[in-house]
Amino acid sequence: MATALQILMFTSFRFALFFGFLLFGIIPRGLANPFPRNGPVVPGRVARLRRGIAYAPAKAPLPVKRAIWAANELRSKPYRWGGGHASFFDIGYDCSGTVSYALAAAGLLRAPLCSNELTRFGDRGQGKWITVYARNGHAFAVIAGLRLDTTAWNGWGDRDAPRWQLTLRPPRGFEPRHPDGL
Repeated sequence: MATALQILMFTSFRFALFFGFLLFGIIPRGLANPFPRNGPVVPGRVARLRRGIAYAPAKAPLPVKRAIWAANELRSKPYRWGGGHASFFDIGYDCSGTVSYALAAAGLLRAPLCSNELTRFGDRGQGKWITVYARNGHAFAVIAGLRLDTTAWNGWGDRDAPRWQLTLRPPRGFEPRHPDGL
């Protein structure tokens, strides 16, 4: 028969293990529904932006739609240097944390990458649906025609934070990468 001390130790171990999972952003697969499975859609092959929310194109592959729907969740989050690096789920996100979150929702990443690591993501060049632009110190993505970025390249932005933008950003100095087939 188990003693009270053995029961307490086992219970404490289970609590510590579960708390550690929560603390470090590790959530067992069966306990979480981490990324959205649906969201707003518009006809055609190009995403549209309405009041800060991106609408995925109906003709886009499902991974592209899921990346867009997931990135929509970040639009109210603040910019946080290093945010989204230890875990896909954070209180704020930096540039590479934002891009990593969208790519993970699409099923393209298992762990967050920093901007320097994103320079080696996928294949070289622009993609048909998703292009990641990365350099040491910054990363952004263009998904179905919309730019997902944490900064306004022209200085006209009101804040640094994850958001969709209609304006293009010159890719000079960035390494364009894309996921295979997208």
